[in-house]
Amino acid sequence: MNEDFVQYLWKYKKFELSNLKTTAQEQIVLQQVGVHNIDNSGPDFFNSQMVINNQKWAGNVEVHIKSSDWYVHNHENDPAYDNVILHVVWEDDMDIFRKDNSVIPTLQLKDYVATDLLSKYQKLFRDGNNKWISCDKELPEVSGFVISSWQERLYLERLEQKSMLISGLLKKSANNWEAVLFRLLAKNFGLKVNGEAFLSLADSIDFSIVRKCNNDLNQLEALFFGQAGFLENTSEDNYVRELRQQYGFLQNKFQLKTEGVLPFKFFRLRPPNFPTIRLAQLAMLYFKNQQLFSKIIEINTIQGFYEVFKIQTSDFWQNHYTFEKESKPRKKHITKSFVDLILINTIIPIKFLYAKSIGKDVEDEVLDLISQLPYEKNNIVTGFKNMNVSIENALHSQAMIQLKNNYCDQKACLKCAIGNNLLNQDYILG
Repeated sequence: MNEDFVQYLWKYKKFELSNLKTTAQEQIVLQQVGVHNIDNSGPDFFNSQMVINNQKWAGNVEVHIKSSDWYVHNHENDPAYDNVILHVVWEDDMDIFRKDNSVIPTLQLKDYVATDLLSKYQKLFRDGNNKWISCDKELPEVSGFVISSWQERLYLERLEQKSMLISGLLKKSANNWEAVLFRLLAKNFGLKVNGEAFLSLADSIDFSIVRKCNNDLNQLEALFFGQAGFLENTSEDNYVRELRQQYGFLQNKFQLKTEGVLPFKFFRLRPPNFPTIRLAQLAMLYFKNQQLFSKIIEINTIQGFYEVFKIQTSDFWQNHYTFEKESKPRKKHITKSFVDLILINTIIPIKFLYAKSIGKDVEDEVLDLISQLPYEKNNIVTGFKNMNVSIENALHSQAMIQLKNNYCDQKACLKCAIGNNLLNQDYILG
């Protein structure tokens, strides 16, 4: 038995209500279960209301697996528990006393829970331990409507989590939205392999310096490549010499430091994803869009975003992947799939948070944007698709990533709409 399940039973009244009695055989007429306290301090439910033996009570309810857990958790020494009017437990194994030595009424919930509901719960938590998700066999029983509605809520939950991370960055940058966008984009351009290295590079440059250089592509490239340590090679190409000269000037002018910049990786990367190419593209993006944040906030169509990111590298990189070696000429433009990742991970979350900060509701607009993007391809998405879950766009794929990481892997079935649906399918009270 799990305490979360006992809380779930109480919160949603998943027990026989018509003849409730305390362990002392006092009649209970439940009026309000109370407000669930999701913090880890104080009783589990506030402002509960009930009648016990014809006496009206209003106060708090504490939930445990066993009555003795009251003392295990030292509640007898905590004034926050003085107003508990009912102790709800799965199994009553001892009396619990208030400070005035009166016994706190106790409800032993296992006497009032349907056996098939308990069986379904145990099946999810016991039999699901060694499965990819606990409900893999039961999932097809859940209606498409339930899953679709849950996917939308899961995506908004994921968006809120990303917004919290962005909020933290904003506090550190004194609410400089442009600077935060630069940091997030830099991390995106590094992908998984070099994301932290790109972020460390962005952290090493005050955004005001980027702003001062973004009307000169050579200066921007010199700034990025110099901070990344790529100009320390022995190449004598005119382009490289010019970048070295520019970077020396910038380094002296702005007192640039590189101690915190992490090393960049090339190993096992496809050449179009080499950090040199991604830095060249990032430089071109800021050269062509000198008010990038403002543009992003104004745009509300997917095609509009694709136009902003329709960029290539400077001429040198058309026939290079690294500074040292020339390659066959090839345009190094940002692909549509790469832009999709940027939209999912940075653009849509920052637009969402900015709208909230000015009191504007853009939930529908955001849902429309994310629904126009193709779904991501990864192991989580593949796993759910193999279970015939409908995944047609990025809203669905983001939702399923949120579901797997924050619910399935955490065995949080009781907080999941799918788990709730399975638990409540045709169970009989009594």
